[in-house]
Amino acid sequence: EMGARFAGNIAELCALVDPEIGVITNLGVNHAEYLGGAAGVARVKGELLDALRLPEDAPGRAERLEAALSDAADSPLAVARAAAEVAGLACEVARTGNRHLRGDAISGAVLAEAACTAAARLAEINLTGRPGDPRREEAAELPRRALAARLTALSPERDV
Repeated sequence: EMGARFAGNIAELCALVDPEIGVITNLGVNHAEYLGGAAGVARVKGELLDALRLPEDAPGRAERLEAALSDAADSPLAVARAAAEVAGLACEVARTGNRHLRGDAISGAVLAEAACTAAARLAEINLTGRPGDPRREEAAELPRRALAARLTALSPERDV
């Protein structure tokens, strides 16, 4: 069973498990906001069929897979960007906001850092075969920013 959360997700999963059969059980609009609407959902579901049709030694298969993985990096990278921004905002609230909300702000910074790190790692995995891609550098930097925000939010300087 495979679920598509972003463009290139099913192609990536097919490359890992090399399925021999495939059944599409749902053509709903789950995760449509990440896939470009209903048309994007249909395109991503088609990745399963495309992967099943191509033999491993088919000409262009590697390039198609590489392109799908490159496209697949965009959604988690967007999530990592947003999460790093949320971590920074939570840090600011922890440092300068109402002291009674500091615990909530720290929780927000911690959760945002975790989301940023996980999403950035997914992007890095998808970009493994693209050493010169600037998105790799960004995917490495975003968790560092989120970590710095979390550490600042946890700083005891406002605890008194």
